Amino acid sequence: MHGESEYAYGMWVVAAFNVGIFLFFMLSFLKPRGSDEWRSMGVVTAFLVALFAEMYGFPLTIYLLTGWLGEAYPALQPFNHKFGHLWVVVFGGSDLAWAIVMGLSLALMIAGYMLLSKGWTQIHAARGGLVTGGIYAYARHPQYTGLFLVIIGFLVQWPTLLTVLMAPILLYAYVHLARVEERRAEAEFGEAYNEYARKTPAFFPPCNQWPAFLTAEVRDAGAE
Repeated sequence: MHGESEYAYGMWVVAAFNVGIFLFFMLSFLKPRGSDEWRSMGVVTAFLVALFAEMYGFPLTIYLLTGWLGEAYPALQPFNHKFGHLWVVVFGGSDLAWAIVMGLSLALMIAGYMLLSKGWTQIHAARGGLVTGGIYAYARHPQYTGLFLVIIGFLVQWPTLLTVLMAPILLYAYVHLARVEERRAEAEFGEAYNEYARKTPAFFPPCNQWPAFLTAEVRDAGAE
């Protein structure tokens, strides 16, 4: 029984469309080449499927937690789409809670897509050269930083049991991939890359550098 709320799920076509569109963007910016990259992208695909299956198909996590949440759950409406946002529920189900969750999630995902796009543009323009300018002056793997921000944004907006379990696996896969890429870069560029790596964080620059990191112009980048 769905109570007084309208059943807002069962939209499997919408779920499939969202998986496809987000996967298209990911593949556009993080084109897999070797087996390690394809395995990592496979984890991203599984994460997106798990996320959107619950966001639009069936809210398994919020349904299973309804008994535990008890009277704290807003009007006990597990099939109301607004209350599928677990953090909204935890913080009382108010419009303010919904606005904060959605605003924070959107900000993280926009920042992530900016880094993914800028990173891809710089790498493409370098044509195999060593890129150390632009956003790469602040982090050695800004595209992966962007991916991490997008994943965190999804977890803020719509955490599920499966995606919370999968997120650390996804992060580990790309940290491992970054180390593989660094070994290749060290073999190709030698001391020039080692010097760059010594002074540049892998993924997350210091807090005071984030405004410059997010707003760095692609035209300032290049192979040095």
